[in-house]
Amino acid sequence: MPTDLTQGRKKVCKDQLGGNSILYLFTFLKDAFTVDGTGEATALNLALTEVFAYELEGDNNTLVENMVSDRNTGTTVNTQTVSIQLKKVDAATSAEMNLLAKCYPQAVVKDRNGTYHALGIDDGMDFTVDQATGGAKTDFNGYTLTGIATTKGLSPKLDAMTSESFIALAAPVV
Repeated sequence: MPTDLTQGRKKVCKDQLGGNSILYLFTFLKDAFTVDGTGEATALNLALTEVFAYELEGDNNTLVENMVSDRNTGTTVNTQTVSIQLKKVDAATSAEMNLLAKCYPQAVVKDRNGTYHALGIDDGMDFTVDQATGGAKTDFNGYTLTGIATTKGLSPKLDAMTSESFIALAAPVV
């Protein structure tokens, strides 16, 4: 059955910023959010009780979603890729990164415009973790995380009430 378009879009103002300010990670939970037909997350699953925030700075923190449709198979898949740099190598973060690479977390990324993007909502995300000390004194010292998930559609955006409830679950940042 064909799907018909429902609307266009006017030109927008030049008031947006690229990049992301916070990465939130949490243990995989089936149906972590209630998502309406417009792609907006309008409620949290009450079983979601713990969220971990990673504050981001700099320009190397990106989220790219690549939706591909295949006429031959009749499928559409969105690949979500989040790339994050966390500065400074330390024992506590290394231990947490070992856990991150072995589990299937879900994520929410807050972009610099205040929009919250829910990632990995179907099956969680797979993360690779690169730890580097650099060579020159001005080289990057820290962790580069790359999380990949495949989903049916573009990431749901959390509405205002849902994002407030979600943030309230975040453990204090250390």
